Amino acid sequence: MNSLQPVLAVLARVLVGFSAAFLVPLAWAVGVGELAEARVWACGCALTLFVGWLMGWVLRHHTRELQPRDGFLLVTLTWVVLPACAAVPLLWTVPRIEWADAYFEAMSALTATGATALIGLDGLPVSVNVWRCFLQFIGGLGIILLVVAVLPLLGLGGMQLYRAETPGPLKDDKLTPRIAETARGLWTVYFALSGACFLAYRFAGMSWADAFMHMCTTMGLGGFSSHDASFAYWNSPLLEAVAMLFMALSGISFLRYFAVWRSRSAAVLLRDTEVRAYLLVMIGATAVLTLVLAGNAAYDDHLSALRAASFHVVSLATTTGYAATDYAIWPAFGPVLLILLGCFVSCAGSTGGGIKMVRMVLLLKQARRELVRIIHPRVVNPVTLGGVTVPQGVLAAVLAFMLIYGASIVGLTLLMLLSGLDLVTAFSAVIVCVNNIGPGLGQVGPASHFGVLNDFQLWILSFAMLLGRLELLSVLVLFTPQFWRR
Repeated sequence: MNSLQPVLAVLARVLVGFSAAFLVPLAWAVGVGELAEARVWACGCALTLFVGWLMGWVLRHHTRELQPRDGFLLVTLTWVVLPACAAVPLLWTVPRIEWADAYFEAMSALTATGATALIGLDGLPVSVNVWRCFLQFIGGLGIILLVVAVLPLLGLGGMQLYRAETPGPLKDDKLTPRIAETARGLWTVYFALSGACFLAYRFAGMSWADAFMHMCTTMGLGGFSSHDASFAYWNSPLLEAVAMLFMALSGISFLRYFAVWRSRSAAVLLRDTEVRAYLLVMIGATAVLTLVLAGNAAYDDHLSALRAASFHVVSLATTTGYAATDYAIWPAFGPVLLILLGCFVSCAGSTGGGIKMVRMVLLLKQARRELVRIIHPRVVNPVTLGGVTVPQGVLAAVLAFMLIYGASIVGLTLLMLLSGLDLVTAFSAVIVCVNNIGPGLGQVGPASHFGVLNDFQLWILSFAMLLGRLELLSVLVLFTPQFWRR
């Protein structure tokens, strides 16, 4: 308990900071005249602020520098508690919603997964949709990263939080000597691109409200929409092009953008092995999917096939999950390819989910090295990335991650099957939630929603989203006896 109290003391400050997020839907509710909803957001803000202040006051004498294990515990607690706080207003503003659905929706928002349990989005109050989408915006780079940038008290021990929360295996690649400066740099880039995305959506034809909401979910690579039909609501090639541009930009590490800004040269991006692989895979997948759609006469002409293929490849590969059509009715190769892309294409340090492209590059290079070693057992053939030899510890961590990743997918799928789901729905639901992709296949396809699942299944998938957002190890380490030993 003595080791838990300092963690809870910091969590209290996180809650105090998170209470300010309620002011965004509150402002929209007041602006559009939703007075009943405005009272809900005001109460949510006050309640979260009070709970955070009370916890902080009770634990005010329990502060110390955070240790590595504290970082893992704090990050996991944050991503469990904040969805609960975010879900409470949904119970008061969304008709006929239960706690499991509300928590699932909030977890999906904060983890930028985009799997929704709601239907009738077009009829929801504007402020409710703003809340869902804004949660994806602040969840994009991570609540903890924001707190590190804002609260100086986390300057000590902040690196432990950064390592626990930031996606990707190469987490010591800091931009500045202090983690708080790094966090501020990342958010500066994030806000700059977000402003450009917001204006691009507005001038491409969206209303101010839709432009704001879809900016939030594009930059966070979450994929929530204010319309049940998602991008099919507009059927606009221009809006789809804007979405593709900013989804593709958000799928690249924000560390690289900061480096580009500091060096005043785009060569940093062009030289990056992960970025080159990211672009090549998406271009290649688009070409292949276009040929498949055209060859199966899924569209009247090749240009329409190219438009559909390119939009959905970028959307699913970056784990955003927007849909402009029901791609589940395409030839089976299409939807399976899209979900497979979502498992690994986005870059480490981006707002996307999944395994991350850098891990796949390292795995392929490691496999190639082993094949060469079979033929030439004594050859010196180290794995390199960007001309730098990758330490064996990093390779071992990647292999361990993949082992745990596969075991988690299998275990969670078996639980879903045990609950009575069919294989396609169970497996795709687990895949899209662990990789934070969004829509799956079967009963949870792009034309459906996750509200068709029962409470037990929604809780399993909520845990799957938590695992995926924190890249499995940061959560599962809490279940090891060694973590709790002195």
